[in-house]
Amino acid sequence: MGADAQPEIAAEAYLRRLAERGIEYVFANAGTDFAPVIEALSRSGGKNYPRFITVPHENVAMAMAHGCYRVSGKPAAVMVHVTVGTANALCGLMNAARDSIPTILTAGRTPSTETGHIASRNGHNHWAQEAFDQGAMVREFVKWDYELRHGQPVDSLVDRAIDIAMSEPRGPVYMTLPREVLADSAVAPRRSTVRPAGAVPARPADSAIEEAARLIAHAEFPLIVTSNAGRNPQAFANLAKLAADYALPVAQFAPSGTNLATDHPMHLGYEPSVLLAEADVVLVLDSVVPWIPKTTSLRRGATIIHISADPLASRYPFREFEADYLIAGETRAALSMLHDALRDLTRGQEEAIERRRQAVAGKRESLDAKWRTILATAREQTPIHPVWLTTCLNDLKAKDAIIVNELGLNIGPLEMTEHDSFITTYGSSGLGFGLGAALGAKLAAPHRDVIAVVGDGSYMFGNPLSYHFVGNAEKLPTLTVIANNHSWHAVRASTLSVYPDGDAAKSNVMPLTRLEPSPSFEKTLDVYGGYGEKVERPEDLRDALQRGMDAVRAGVPAVVNVHTRGRH
Repeated sequence: MGADAQPEIAAEAYLRRLAERGIEYVFANAGTDFAPVIEALSRSGGKNYPRFITVPHENVAMAMAHGCYRVSGKPAAVMVHVTVGTANALCGLMNAARDSIPTILTAGRTPSTETGHIASRNGHNHWAQEAFDQGAMVREFVKWDYELRHGQPVDSLVDRAIDIAMSEPRGPVYMTLPREVLADSAVAPRRSTVRPAGAVPARPADSAIEEAARLIAHAEFPLIVTSNAGRNPQAFANLAKLAADYALPVAQFAPSGTNLATDHPMHLGYEPSVLLAEADVVLVLDSVVPWIPKTTSLRRGATIIHISADPLASRYPFREFEADYLIAGETRAALSMLHDALRDLTRGQEEAIERRRQAVAGKRESLDAKWRTILATAREQTPIHPVWLTTCLNDLKAKDAIIVNELGLNIGPLEMTEHDSFITTYGSSGLGFGLGAALGAKLAAPHRDVIAVVGDGSYMFGNPLSYHFVGNAEKLPTLTVIANNHSWHAVRASTLSVYPDGDAAKSNVMPLTRLEPSPSFEKTLDVYGGYGEKVERPEDLRDALQRGMDAVRAGVPAVVNVHTRGRH
């Protein structure tokens, strides 16, 4: 250290260690607790720190970290302002928890001292923002939470946070960083080893995989059901090979990504219920909810195998699904092991496998015929039919385009052939995910087209002004397609499913489901110099989407407000 060099403060050690452990981005919404961090960034002088991106709303920041990880496979950090910032981030945190996203969420903690420290309380808000237990706000939805204390090395805390987040099953963690501690001199850790993030994932037990393979080999109609098995690119490839080589049909239920290419001969869509009535062995891979028990009947005597890092989904309070075998371990390894085990077990079964292959081909043709029948009338319907919207996007998007979907798109006929060409969130319905996730995806893959398709309600929940601000400031042009049905369609559909003949179903206007008068969403980008267009007629849709895509490819963000079916 030179004569004029300042001693490292804890905030500097924090930023340095994040970078050393591979954190490239911190999506930040700052407050008065950030003073030591801002000072550290200001005196960085070429030090290797993560890139801080200013995000004016925590929901967008959390979704950006989510989308960035889904494309890059690298965790990102989010830093928010004490209790209030944590509260705003909570919805995105729930999404990350249920989608196994290893987000490093950090929040400042309001100063605890009133005098005696340079970072002691100096604003009236510092009393109002203190909580008895700040971590309690998030504890149910994180794998680990902790508050940095005086005398502790922040390097070690960062290490622990990243390693826990990145160990299977992955998920978010939460750190609280008091202003006084960040402003103090850094405490050196006992050791400073830079290692790969997280524990090496466990392989399933050989005996368990051998039994699973034996059951599959002797099955008449084995079926794979998955939601997230293709999250890892090698797992995506392993599933494709296993299904193709042994003619194992694959149905996806509520997938959060692309698990199997839609042109794969074993891809049988997203509604496993009909197939489950036929399947005598069901292999469930990385799916917390593989079907809806209330509306699904399994074949009598069917054998059910669940494989995932946590096949019991132990972070879910109540869950009861049929299972004869629960196998814990990394899915990527399990798929490879199953393939190897089936090689010997299926010798002499070539004719049976070929018959199954032909049967699956027939089912694929029936599924394609269903979509062709729907499309024949959908292309002319007003308001615009969701299947026509999907069809137009299929025709216009690049093969490697990334579609981020949040309650805007019917994915049944969507063409997805690349590993990470589709992103949605899994299960928690924390609305507002789609917009920020699109920005995160674009940040991770700047040379690929990113298309966010969201409902009108999801668009409003996504904090669109914050979303467009960050997109403009960071030069992240995306195409935003709003499937605008002027309603909370999910609420209406849920009410009809519970009370199909009830008074709400018979009412002219169902209570609490209308979003009218609908705003002119296409004008939102006027304040940022972007491109906006409204589409009401099906014959105008393709050209409008093309104009939006052309704008994005020229570096200009675009919004296309598509008035779709579902208004009431």
